[in-house]
Amino acid sequence: MKGILKEFKEFAVRGNVIDLAVGVIIGAAFGKIVTSLVNDIIMPPVGKLLGGIDFSQKIINLDGEMRTASGEEITTLAQANEAGATVIAYGQFINILIDFLIVAFCIFMLVKGVNYIKSKEHKKPEPKKTTKACKYCLSEIPAAATRCSHCTSVLEAEGSSAPA
Repeated sequence: MKGILKEFKEFAVRGNVIDLAVGVIIGAAFGKIVTSLVNDIIMPPVGKLLGGIDFSQKIINLDGEMRTASGEEITTLAQANEAGATVIAYGQFINILIDFLIVAFCIFMLVKGVNYIKSKEHKKPEPKKTTKACKYCLSEIPAAATRCSHCTSVLEAEGSSAPA
């Protein structure tokens, strides 16, 4: 049992798990901000432009014969919840769809930014080659060698065309 607890402790305090937990918490908070943006800032003007529609209350009533306590027809989500009517809340779906599109766009921009930064990072240069091939026997020999250690051929010095 102690071994399992020790393994769990090592797992839980690893950097990746903590980073993931922070990401989830920030993501949840960001989701609330986007929901408020959609419900409180974007949809009211859109509803006003479309004739004073409150999208969050738009429904399709599946219980047409049900009425409110005062006998009125059920036309809003609040009335349906109060009466216990079965409805399709398509207005809520529209709000949540807009939420999703905003979050997806923000994530897209974040990933695009990270990819841009990664592409601009300086890559380590390739290490200088320390060997070369003998042009006579094709064996690998040190790059500074002037004679092949395998076939004993005299090699040209680098930068000159005459044998060394």
